[in-house]
Order: sequence, then structure tokens, then C-alpha cells
Amino acid sequence: MVAEIVTVTVAAAAFAASKPSASTLAGVWALLIVTAVAEAFPVPLEKVPVGGTSLATIFIVGTSVIYGWSAAVIVAFVAQVAVEIGRRRDLPRVAYNGGVYALGAAATSVASLLGEREGFGWLAVETIVAAAAFYIVDLVLVALVVSRSARRPFGKLLAESTASTVIPFSVMASLSLMLAVLWDRSPFLSAALVGPVVAIALYQRSVHRELKAMRLALTDPLTGLGNHRHFYEQLEREALAADSNHPLSLCLLDIDDFKQINDLYGHPVGDLTLVQVADRLRQDGEAFRIGGDEFGLLLPGRTAREAMEIAEGVIGRVTGIAELSAGVVTYPDHGVERSELVRVADSALYLAKEHGKNRVRVYRPDLLELAELRRLAEGPDRAARLRAAASLAHAVDARDAYTGSHSYMVGELSARVAKRMGLESEQVELARLAGSLHDLGKLAIPEEILRKPGPLNEAERLVLERHPQIGFRMLDSLGVEPVASWVLHHHERWDGDGYPDRLGGESIPLGSRILFVADAYDAMTTDRVYRSKLSHDRAISELERCAGTQFDPEIVSAFKDEFDEPRVPELVVLETA
Repeated sequence: MVAEIVTVTVAAAAFAASKPSASTLAGVWALLIVTAVAEAFPVPLEKVPVGGTSLATIFIVGTSVIYGWSAAVIVAFVAQVAVEIGRRRDLPRVAYNGGVYALGAAATSVASLLGEREGFGWLAVETIVAAAAFYIVDLVLVALVVSRSARRPFGKLLAESTASTVIPFSVMASLSLMLAVLWDRSPFLSAALVGPVVAIALYQRSVHRELKAMRLALTDPLTGLGNHRHFYEQLEREALAADSNHPLSLCLLDIDDFKQINDLYGHPVGDLTLVQVADRLRQDGEAFRIGGDEFGLLLPGRTAREAMEIAEGVIGRVTGIAELSAGVVTYPDHGVERSELVRVADSALYLAKEHGKNRVRVYRPDLLELAELRRLAEGPDRAARLRAAASLAHAVDARDAYTGSHSYMVGELSARVAKRMGLESEQVELARLAGSLHDLGKLAIPEEILRKPGPLNEAERLVLERHPQIGFRMLDSLGVEPVASWVLHHHERWDGDGYPDRLGGESIPLGSRILFVADAYDAMTTDRVYRSKLSHDRAISELERCAGTQFDPEIVSAFKDEFDEPRVPELVVLETA
């Protein structure tokens, strides 16, 4: 503010001291009016913080070249202040914008250091120097205030603004030179510039309207982010350009329990939540809203680790607004085809939600089966869902620490015990399916816990004990009861000291009690890293010892009756599709 007052005061004094003639005053007034008109109708430009640029620069620089820097300061300041007042801006904004123009116009005085020289060449040099000085001051001061108000890095904002405006300002500098040349011949000849200036303004407005229409077709109207169509177009372009030296990471993010936000607080609050989340996504990569409450981040040149850190940063920034789950995949590092990027990232996102929400998960190969599981939930054929769900057992076995096909074996053992107990054939097949899927929740358990070469510590044990609940949530969406409930309770003990709900006795579902015995038997008769397998007789003895505490005595008895031979008949492992 002080610099502005001093600059305008000094300029006014200097202009008055020059004792301008009537023709000079008339010329300055004419340029002032034209400058104000040009300032009132700025030309829109893409990627400029203030949305466009003003052709007033032509006449401010031209005034400096024709009548001197003091006249240019007066023209710039008065025109800007008049236009801002006409727009009913607040006083601080009027003062700042007027000051920016005044200081920019004062900077054109550096051209006077060239001295009084004759000829077109020196006039061109003077105009270029004056235009450059005005441009630099104006650009820096505008970028500074936008940086502070928008909380964006000044250096980055200045670079973006320079790249977007340097060519338009160069064109305006050339028009300032034309104005000075024509004015020198006759002020009336300068009217010839009206046509080119108006043509430039109209053309740029037309281009801007077309770009705006194109942008609207690719923009989500609520958040201002790229929409579903734009996301897939940009993903295809970035994936084609990606290679091992310049990978592409894709992060899908979803607001946890967004329906509850809408139900509890109403859709206006839900919309506000979406807008606030979108604002915090803009800081990293290129952000899109690709669904109701789902967002995408394209991160060219970012590794999986970097993408995970960025996603965790986003989750941290939205704390207090909403909770997010995120899935990350990197191309070509993860060996996924370009066409599969969204599907596998969505699988990783699904895993993040199943593992407790408000967290990030990076793609693993076995997540493709989870994506299939989600699609199955939408199918009408229950029998098909049951068959397809059973095919997921091999994904569990691929990650489990057991050798062989543990899930398949538990399914077969459970089916034989269920049949021994006289259950109907449908219940027998459900027991077989539940056995093959009893460890489905382990897909969400970290690899280092599942394959740890030794007993788990307390924290690791607590993580592992969540797998029945995770498996239940995965299966519950499929509508395959009672399988989901049997999986949920297959670690409940007969004495009520199991997990997750500490059920006891016959309050534990019968299918869960069968699974528990079959699971324990196969675990005991399978080699572990830290111990050798037990014999059939030793395993049966252990089941009998724990009957009445861990296991249902009736099921242990049925198990022993079914497998009372010295060794269990070999079970043929079938390949799953």
C-alpha cells in the first residue's frame, strides 16, 4: 500500500512538472479511456490463476513509450481503480490491483535508461524493454497474492503462469510497438489497431468457449475433477507412455460408509463431503471422480511405494472429513495388462475395505479372485455363486503356510463327518464348501504373518484371529448362508473360550463345530516350518483329549468313527478352474 501511494504520488508530480500540453492531456485521456475499456473486458486464457489477461497492457506500455512512465502510471492506476470500483470490489482488492498496475507501469521507466535515440530500431528496443518490465512486475505480484490466498507454492504457480502468458504478452508487446509507431505519425492512425485488437479478443473468446465446452464434457460438475470418461481417456494415454523406467501408478479411493453420511445428515452434507475430499486430492497427480463416492488418482512416474505414500497422505488430509479406503496398482511393475489396471486396483481397494477400512492396500496377484467374488454377488444363480465361490479356495491355499491343499482337505473332511452324522445331502455339500472357504479371510492377512517360521507374538495373533470375520464379510455379500455364518464361527470353542464371539456349546452353529474339528485335524497332520506333522493316531488322541473343552464331543466321536482306520484314505485333490 505504501509503495503504491508513493509511486502514484511521484508519478503525478512528475507528470505535472513536465507541464503537459493540451494535446498531450487529450492523448493521455484517450489512452486512459481505451485502457479502461480493455481492462473491463479481459481475454480468457487457460491455466492462468486469475482466469485471463487484459489487453490494457497494450495501451499502458504504449502510453509509457509515447508520453513517459509517469503518464503510464496515471493511466494504469486510474483505469484499474475505475474498473474495480465499477465491479463493486472490496477496497483492499481495489487498492492492491490498482497498485499492481501502478508499480508495473512505473517499472517501464527502465526503458528511459536507454537514452534518447532515433529510429524504428531503438523504438522497438524501448518498447520491448518497457513491456518486459511491466510483464515481470505484474506477473510476480499477481502470482504472489494468488499463492497466498490459494495456499499454492509460489515458485510452481509463477512457472505455470509464465508458461501460459508469455506468448500473449509477446503479442501485446508487438501491438504496443504498432501503437507507438502509428501514434507518432498521427494519433488518429492508431484507431487502425481497433480491428486487430478486437479480432484477437473475439478469437480468443471463441477458442475459450470451445475449450470450456470440451472441459465440461470431461468434468464432474460437483467437484470440478475429471469425470469417468476423462479418467479412462487419460489412463489409456498414460499407460501407453509408461515403461519400466517411467511407471504409472493408479490409485482408486472410495469414501467409507458414504451411504451413512447421506442417510444421517442428508445429501447436501454428502455433496459437501465429496467436494472437500476432491479439494484434498488435487495436490497429488491428476484426480478424477469416477463414481458416486469413488475417486481415481493417476500418478505417472511414481513407484508402488511412492503411490502408497501419496495415498496414505490423502487419507491423512481428509481426517475429520471422511474416511477413505484406497487400492494401488503400478504398471508395468506388477505384471498386469493395461486393460486390467482398474480391475486389479479395485480388488486392492476391496481388500482395504475388508481389512478394516481407512487404509491403503497394494495389488497382489491373488486379488483377482477377490474381484471375481465381488462380481458374483450380483448374479441371480445361487448354485453358480456357490460353485464359483468354491474356486476361490486355491487362492487361500496359495498364500497359506500349510503344505498341500489345506482348504480342500478341510472341505472333504467336513463333508465326510457331516454325512457320518446323518445330515441331508445339501447340508453335506454346504459343509464341503464351508470347509474349502473357512480361511478365505486370510487373503487380507499380511504375508509375513501367514508364513512366519515360528509361533506368532500377541499382536500377530490378534491380527490372524480377525480372519473369520473378514471371511464372513466377503461371503455374506454373496448370499450363501449358512456358509458365511459357519466360517464366522469356526474358531469358537465348546467351552466358550474361542473367538470371535465367545459362543459355547450348542449355541455354536453345527457346521462351525464340524469345521473346527476338521481344521484342527488337518493342521496337526500337516508339516509346519517349526514342527513336524503328527501321525493319525496322535492327532485323533489330541482331538479326544480336547473334546468337551475345545471341540464338540459328539463331532469328535463321529470323526473318529469315520476315520478309525490306521491312516486316512488319500484324498484326491481336484484342480479348480
